[in-house]
Amino acid sequence: MLKIPKTMATQHPDNARAPYWKKDGVGFVSSSEETAECVDAFRVLGIEEFMWDWEGKFTDEAVIDRLFHHYLDYFKKNPLGLKKRLTFRIPNIWQEHGYSLIRALMVVLTSEDFARDLKFHHPPLFEVILPMTENAKQLIFIQKSFRELARLKAKMFNKFEKNTEYVHIIPLFEGVDTQIRAKKILTDYLKLHKKTFGFLPSYMRVFIAGSDPAMVSGLVSTVLANKIALSDLRELEKETGIRFFPILGVGSLPFRGGLNPVSIKEFDLEYPGVTTSTIQSAFRYDYPKNQVKKAIEFYNKRPYRKSQMISKADRKKLIGIISIFEKEYRDVFNKIVPEMQFAFSSFPRRRERHLHIGLLAYSRKVNKIKLPRAITFTGSFYSLGIPPEFLGIGGFAKLIPSEFELLNKYYRNYKKSLEQAGKFLNWHNVKKLSQKNKNWREVGGHIKEAESLLKIHFKARTKEELLHAKLTGELLYSKNNPDKVKKLIEQSGILRKSLG
Repeated sequence: MLKIPKTMATQHPDNARAPYWKKDGVGFVSSSEETAECVDAFRVLGIEEFMWDWEGKFTDEAVIDRLFHHYLDYFKKNPLGLKKRLTFRIPNIWQEHGYSLIRALMVVLTSEDFARDLKFHHPPLFEVILPMTENAKQLIFIQKSFRELARLKAKMFNKFEKNTEYVHIIPLFEGVDTQIRAKKILTDYLKLHKKTFGFLPSYMRVFIAGSDPAMVSGLVSTVLANKIALSDLRELEKETGIRFFPILGVGSLPFRGGLNPVSIKEFDLEYPGVTTSTIQSAFRYDYPKNQVKKAIEFYNKRPYRKSQMISKADRKKLIGIISIFEKEYRDVFNKIVPEMQFAFSSFPRRRERHLHIGLLAYSRKVNKIKLPRAITFTGSFYSLGIPPEFLGIGGFAKLIPSEFELLNKYYRNYKKSLEQAGKFLNWHNVKKLSQKNKNWREVGGHIKEAESLLKIHFKARTKEELLHAKLTGELLYSKNNPDKVKKLIEQSGILRKSLG
């Protein structure tokens, strides 16, 4: 079996600063720049895999042609598909029209032809990620469609050698509920796979979201769901004999997973069992390049540690804790998110995207509330001086001592995550907002309650944190000035080393 990458660069647009390789100093990365960005991630930063995103964005489908045309010598020494990986995140056709999917799968097929002509002995693309996986039939449908497309291509263009008819599929489980059901979905998939193809996959990579579900269910609920999924995968591995290699999708700020060059060792201890972690744009571009390279080198070389097993009794109790925090989060969410539209609409763009379709699509609503993407959501709250980690923090007061013990056992760093977010809390803004909306007063009360309970004091301390607080105060008084709001979000993002 091929070596599984440990670091996966992604195109998530959470960087506040411009990439170090951009001469114009602008933070926006166009689709025409993404091919060079991919090679830079491999060659300069030492990242082992790059996720090419076809979901909800404009995509250069000539990516393999460009990579081999412009960087042939590099890929002769570092074969794509062997030493380095490029992995497509394909559109979910149950959420988005199918034309992008057809284009993506055709690129997989034609890239194999091109690589063969160049005397490469391995397909450059052989795995795809299916976002918003909800059931086993979706996974099988994609694989059967790929097989039929490969056969059709061979029939119509028979002067070419036949393509590989099988594509490995990586399910991406995005919601808390779906992550808790992941084992059942995968068990069903393995049965259907054997029936459809006559064999079982020798291994599976499984993608667990750590960012998008936080916006729907809150920080604590998401982390605990991640832990349940990791435990269930290890259990399924024992039951089936199939190796499972989890991918965890996370951003730099605690609410979106808390993986950055400073926290990487702590993150590794928090998530044993994770094989691959996403290295998003803020990680790569908002920290000094040498620090980024050292962090990636550490993660690539770290030894594998098995995920923490959760007993059936603890699993049931953890699901109860998830429900407590999810309810607290959504109660607050429903009351205050409508007031955040001014920030959502002014949020700086960093990639070329069309209408995003997915768990958190622009056209998607939760309880009739129009939602932005998770990065926009997170960055807007941070830029207002009220990090979203504090939404639903009232859940701590609802826990009994035995539940606190369980939380400490399975989520070691929750206090550190809150302390990190607390550096960007602007109490003045909380009080100001509370004067006009009692729901903000409720948020402030829950934060005070958590401070007392957890023995933490949330406030800005350093020069940079105090400046961040000043900028968030200005943003509150600039709600009716979209251009100024956008500028303040960018400025505060530079200080916290991530837009959102």
